[in-house]
Amino acid sequence: MSGGEDYSQFSLLDLFRMEAETHGQTLTAGLLVLERDPTSAEQLEACMRAAHSLKGAARIIDLTPAVDLTHVMEDLFVAAQRRQVTLGREQIDLLLRGVDLLGAIAQAADAAAVAAMQGEVDGLLAALHRSVAGRGAAAAPVTPHPSPVADAPPAPTLLDVPSPAPPDERAPMLPDRQAPVFPPSREPAASARPPPTTAPPPPAAEGAEADRTVRIKAESLSRLLGLAGESLMGARRLRPFTDRLTRLRRRHDDAARAFDALRDALLLLPEAEQLQPALAAARERLAECRHDLNERLAEMEGFDRRAMQLAHRLYDEALESRMRPFEAGVRRHARTVRDLGRDLGKRVRMEIAGGGTPVDRDILERLDAPLGHLLRNAVDHGIEDAEERRAAGKPEEGVVRLEARHHAGLLRITLADDGRGVDLDRLRAAILARGLAAPETVRQLGETELLDFLFLPGFSMKGTVTEISGRGVGLDAVQDLAKQLRGVVRISTRPGQGTCFQFDLPLTLSVIRTLLVEVGGEPYALPLAALQRTLKLPRDAIETMEGQQHFPFEGEHVGLVALRQLLGAAEGGVAGEEVSVVVIGDGRVHYGLAVDRLLARQELVVRPLDPRLGKIAGISAAALMDNGSPVLILDVEDLLRAVEKLTASGRLSKVSAAGPGAKEQRRRVLVVDDSLTIRELERKLLSQRGYQVEVAVDGVDGWNAARTGHFDLIVSDVDMPRMDGIELVRMIRTDPGLRATPVMIVSYKDREEDRRRGLEAGADYYLTKGSFHDETLVRAVVDLIGEAAP
Repeated sequence: MSGGEDYSQFSLLDLFRMEAETHGQTLTAGLLVLERDPTSAEQLEACMRAAHSLKGAARIIDLTPAVDLTHVMEDLFVAAQRRQVTLGREQIDLLLRGVDLLGAIAQAADAAAVAAMQGEVDGLLAALHRSVAGRGAAAAPVTPHPSPVADAPPAPTLLDVPSPAPPDERAPMLPDRQAPVFPPSREPAASARPPPTTAPPPPAAEGAEADRTVRIKAESLSRLLGLAGESLMGARRLRPFTDRLTRLRRRHDDAARAFDALRDALLLLPEAEQLQPALAAARERLAECRHDLNERLAEMEGFDRRAMQLAHRLYDEALESRMRPFEAGVRRHARTVRDLGRDLGKRVRMEIAGGGTPVDRDILERLDAPLGHLLRNAVDHGIEDAEERRAAGKPEEGVVRLEARHHAGLLRITLADDGRGVDLDRLRAAILARGLAAPETVRQLGETELLDFLFLPGFSMKGTVTEISGRGVGLDAVQDLAKQLRGVVRISTRPGQGTCFQFDLPLTLSVIRTLLVEVGGEPYALPLAALQRTLKLPRDAIETMEGQQHFPFEGEHVGLVALRQLLGAAEGGVAGEEVSVVVIGDGRVHYGLAVDRLLARQELVVRPLDPRLGKIAGISAAALMDNGSPVLILDVEDLLRAVEKLTASGRLSKVSAAGPGAKEQRRRVLVVDDSLTIRELERKLLSQRGYQVEVAVDGVDGWNAARTGHFDLIVSDVDMPRMDGIELVRMIRTDPGLRATPVMIVSYKDREEDRRRGLEAGADYYLTKGSFHDETLVRAVVDLIGEAAP
């Protein structure tokens, strides 16, 4: 915390609580290291400074029990620095009790509660005296509270020296000063403390302002991140406009070349001299248009680039404000692992890898309980006692490793132990004993399928119930939490070598990486974290066994399901000789979802559905795509349950094995209208009749869609921004690839001259919105292109 921070809003007790939390974490981490390396100069120095700072802070607010305790702890660390005492496991236990007691004193509600702890403090001080006395030279009684004169602090302040805690856990500290002497040495205070082996660097003056912090609600940060994500998505919508300007410039170049060819041909005529001034003027106008177009395109590209850079910076800064180093959220579990191992008669420690990996605070907080449960399981179920480890040729001390890293755009957290692993034979026996599967099925289950039973509610392999485990409660909650975070958790094991849990989670909950697919002419988003593979499946690779379609995938037969059936879309075949498939699964079972098309990967800002809608089957949330169109984010867990229900009831339909002409099985219609209401009304009417419908929001959008996709009919409004319907019809009629496509105009203009103008432009049908109703539109479409299926 910088020296310029304003703490006027906090009481001194609040500040002490902040210090107690921060320095308590430093003491705990240091003591766990000292238990393995009692002479670590760096950790002894850090622990001594933490105790020293807490002592001064406690004295300021007159917390005598805390002063007595921290003074003795500080003296003990100084004695260890001077090699007067070697900290053993007994001393470490007592010092850790002291850290817990300091935390309890800091959280006490009033003076009476603090006074009630004095007896416990005295008992701990006596235990420290006895423990140290039993180790020899430095065994004289520890002086409790020193004389205020002998050890009086200088002018107290709470904001001078940086804490040795990690950067995100900043808290005010007391100024450094000479440490008190550990008895029996009674030298003057000035010579009491040996020079530190590694002195902490002083805070950089120029960086003080950069370290300032403010208090802000988590909800505000979430809203800020959501808005930053929307700004990022909004900036991406500029790219299509730039692309359209680029295409317009190419078309302008084509027009200029055509004009030059025409001019060259006209100059060969006898009347060329009279035509030359007009041709030169026209050529000059074309050059001016090209110049203006190039300027506008350059401006648009520059604006697009700056907007994207700014949006990315805004989003990255907003995301950073929600991030916290992984170690800061999990380091306290090291103490839990150590203490639980002691209770069970095991030597075990926790290692943290990737501690600096930034993790969303919400995700880190919600992972706290599941990780705690897995760590307790690892110590209780996985790590062997010292004798068993020696017999297996392992070190007596077991290790539980907790690692975090970013992998393929996801947060990957791995928790692994070097214990005995899962006994698969015992697991099979437990499954049979609970009647969870038939004996023949259990014998055929592979390792992954067997391990998935551990996630079932109430499942446990322990025959007895203890305070730690045996009730079968926990692993199902771990899996549920992973699903709530839109991620997955997997388990693997190696007998005699250990067990590993792997979480793959999104980096943040506000933006999700998805795969866009098309089903029935509509886009849908599937979270990438829940997908295993995408592939193009040849139709001859699809087999039917017992009425269910399957295909080979990684040595297994995987069921094939039409996603349109799960979403309740109209029946239809999947076009082409190949079927686009997305493989999903939860480790226990896999299915391939057949879709019409794989569109693109895209990051989406998650927009929760209105709670008044309740839970919609198969849908988890909504979002806006880069072009501003809405898209639904699918709930993969719901889809898996839907497949299982349809399979059990025998109602699972087959993916149509259509031939080469399958892509024309359903006639495709493009609806172009700037009115959302009219556009959606026409889309729904035609979709309900079986037509495959795509929409465009104006003439330019319609023109781009018409050129890039095959449509049997184009339905267009007249009055639209950027390009009206009449101009769109004319462009369609002059395009060699589109001129044969039927075009219907649907307009509010019902005058005869409006109708004539539309038909003269090349429309095949003119329908007025004033006389528009369901059957009129459908009959007109049928008259032009026939029924939806030929």
